[in-house]
Order: sequence, then structure tokens, then C-alpha cells
Amino acid sequence: MTAHEMPTLAPSCGNCPIRHRAVCARCEPDELRQLDEIKYYRSFEAGQTLIWAGDRMDFVASVVTGVATLNQVMEDGRTQTVGLLFPSDFIGRPGRDRAPYNVVATSDLLMCCFRKKPFEEMMARTPHIGQRLLEMTLDELDAAREWMLLLGRKTAREKIASFFLIVARRNAALNLARPGGRMVFDLPLTREAMSDYLGLTLETVSRQISALRRDGVIEMTGSRRATVPDFDRLVAEAGDDSDGGLVE
Repeated sequence: MTAHEMPTLAPSCGNCPIRHRAVCARCEPDELRQLDEIKYYRSFEAGQTLIWAGDRMDFVASVVTGVATLNQVMEDGRTQTVGLLFPSDFIGRPGRDRAPYNVVATSDLLMCCFRKKPFEEMMARTPHIGQRLLEMTLDELDAAREWMLLLGRKTAREKIASFFLIVARRNAALNLARPGGRMVFDLPLTREAMSDYLGLTLETVSRQISALRRDGVIEMTGSRRATVPDFDRLVAEAGDDSDGGLVE
């Protein structure tokens, strides 16, 4: 693993941008001090592989800034993106020694890492960490089920709209805001990476983004800066109701 230490740029727990959503969100001051003793920061450049599938994991981590993908390579060499890691998302599993997927930075990335064994020991005696990690795991399970629905039932247009919706909602949550109205955010993936993630061809992704732009559902500045003029309309285009469920 190649990474850069960033001691001067690393945020303190008190002003950490993911403090309200990370695995330490419920920790008391004394618990944060204990975590501080076992943590360190690593930075990665866009395109770098953080973790290779099968690697022995001697740490767990939270994404502080940036976005990464979870990738699985099949026997014939094809790569499937099976998940996205946004700020506050957790990497690694206590009690699991090996990484199941490749983790690749899609933008410059900063991770708050915890040495695995001390973290597991602290988890055993600190209910706040275990409770928060369980919540995050259940949220991840819900997201995986929604993604199965997206891949299996939605049209290409709905898949693209759903991807914009996912990013818009996560961006709002990170900024302690409710999604709605006009929203502006940066897309974490290139169109080629989107095609891998959504199970579409690159041509289809480009065609559907152009169609959504033409219909006024989204606006694009450059290749990554997205504006959603009307959040509710994007929800409708994604085939979801206002609560995120499938429209019957």
C-alpha cells in the first residue's frame, strides 16, 4: 500500500467534517481521547488503490474527504464496481482479517485509520462505537438492497437519475441539510466509472445524461459539476417516491 502521511492537514476530532456521521459520532470526550491514541491519517491520490482484495487488514478506517469505489475483478478480467465510499463511510470489518474487495480512490482521499486490534478491544468495552457501527452496517444493507432493485428493475434513464439522487442525498447529509429544491454537487465518478457501476455502456450513460440535461432535470458544468434545479423532479425520474421507495 502506497500512501502519504498528512499530520499537518489532518483535522482534530473537534473540527472533523464527518464527526456527526462517522463511527465515533456517539463517543464521549474520554472515548474520543482513547480513539485518538490509536488513530493515524493516510492520504491517497485519485486513481490509487488503497486496498487490494485478499489483503490482510491491520486497520479499519473512516473516509474523511474524497470518494472511493469498491471493485471486484472477475476471473476473465472484467471489473464490477459494487459500491461507493463517501465521507464518513467505514472501511474494514472488525473480526475479519482479509479485504473482500479492491478499494480505489476516485478523487484525492483522506482516511482516518485505527489500528485494528486496539479498535476491536475498544469496541468490546465501548457500546457507543458498537452501536454506531451496527447502525452504519444496517444502512449499508438497506443501500445494497436498493441497489439490487436499481440494477434489476430500473431503466437506463432511471439508473442515471438514481445515481444523481444518491450523490445529492449523501452530499446533503454530509452538510447537515435536507435534500430538496435546487442542489449543486460534484459527481464522484467519471462517465466510464459510472458505466461500470450502473451496468451500462459508456455510450448509454452519455446518451441518458444528455437526455436528462435536455429535459431540464439536471444541468452540468464541465464533466463533474452537477446542478439539480428541482429535487422532487429528480426523485420522480429515478422511479422513487419522496421517501426513497419504488413508485408503484
